[in-house]
Amino acid sequence: MRIITAAGAVLGVSLLLAACSGGGATTAPITAAPATAAPASEAPSSEAPSTDASASAPAASSVSVALGDTSLGSVLVDAAGKTLYIFEADTGGESVCYDECAAAWPPLLSDGNAPSVGAGLDAGDFATTDRTDGTKQVTFYGMPVYYFAADAAAGDTKGQGLSDKWWVVGADGTAIK
Repeated sequence: MRIITAAGAVLGVSLLLAACSGGGATTAPITAAPATAAPASEAPSSEAPSTDASASAPAASSVSVALGDTSLGSVLVDAAGKTLYIFEADTGGESVCYDECAAAWPPLLSDGNAPSVGAGLDAGDFATTDRTDGTKQVTFYGMPVYYFAADAAAGDTKGQGLSDKWWVVGADGTAIK
């Protein structure tokens, strides 16, 4: 049974890598759901799960961000310590990650307000951008921020450098490569 579970996890991560290797396309080929669920939202929710692609993203709510220690140094994280990433294909503050891409890379969503920030961060560096599904995604220095669905625990950085386009980000908004 452990072999099957491990094989499923390896297959899921492989599919996530394939989904995110497209050159800025809004969707990427993927044939299965990510091996792990997206991070839970910071606010409890009593809503039933949905089956659309945006359902894998944390529920829209007021959010908090901070700096967290990881193997890559101090990086942007949510209130639970989950690592946040930027996608180099995003331009002009707009996300190009939807559908299968958003299933693998759930956006950090907000109720439309910039997040509250921890020590070492400036609230003025955060804002939100409108997504095509009507939700609001948090931006940091104008770049939309995302989770990586395969990051299971606080401090995980399994999405770092994937497809040479996904990066953790430091306090100054610079991608850590």
